[in-house]
Amino acid sequence: MTGSVLDLIAFICFVVSWIGYTYFAKWKAKNTNCIARCLHQHRIHWMNELMRHEMRVGEAALLANLERNITFFASTSMLILAGVLTLFAQVGRLESVIASIPYTSVPTDAMIQLKLSLLTFIFVMAFFQFTWSMRQYGFLNVMLGATPLREYESSDHMKNYATQMAIVQDQAAHAYNYGLRGYYFSMAVLSWFFHPLLFIITSLLVVYTLYRREFKSKAVLAITQGMIMLQREEQEQKEMGNRH
Repeated sequence: MTGSVLDLIAFICFVVSWIGYTYFAKWKAKNTNCIARCLHQHRIHWMNELMRHEMRVGEAALLANLERNITFFASTSMLILAGVLTLFAQVGRLESVIASIPYTSVPTDAMIQLKLSLLTFIFVMAFFQFTWSMRQYGFLNVMLGATPLREYESSDHMKNYATQMAIVQDQAAHAYNYGLRGYYFSMAVLSWFFHPLLFIITSLLVVYTLYRREFKSKAVLAITQGMIMLQREEQEQKEMGNRH
């Protein structure tokens, strides 16, 4: 099999792995306990609870901490982009370095530029996702500031308002997650500089790693159990309220 055909197959495998896992994760989250599904329930509970707090400094600090993490990755994406764009001027030197590594495929200027272009595209998209996540957290801060205080049970309107705030936070978290996935799959692209077969293996390995962490990790089990405990607590409080 010629190198160009193998490179094409590896690239198709990479695209199918990334897009396929994205749609698979969305579909599976609808009927399976995972990080996205369980955290959504936690966020609804959080937004309902903050309505009881007259001073919401703690909530503001938590949201600021989340935004700080996203800002770090957005800034890092720009630095990585600067480094990748600089490599376009050093293609010849990069080609000689790769050729000196044993068992690597024979590099060409065109293929190196194509791989650098793919890395550039990934980090540009990651930057857009991180900045969109930051904006949505800003929207959530506005909604948080507009939230009225409630002392006891809230009306259906306020429960729905809390759910809408949780949805905005969910969307911000999803954008952050998509940006992080770009970082994961960029590690697979790095292996393409050495051999297309290694590119295929690392693409599949990234998918396996993401699946394990989002659906089968110990963190998911703990978050799921926490969600169950919160639901049971809410149910007991409702039963006690009905008795009184």
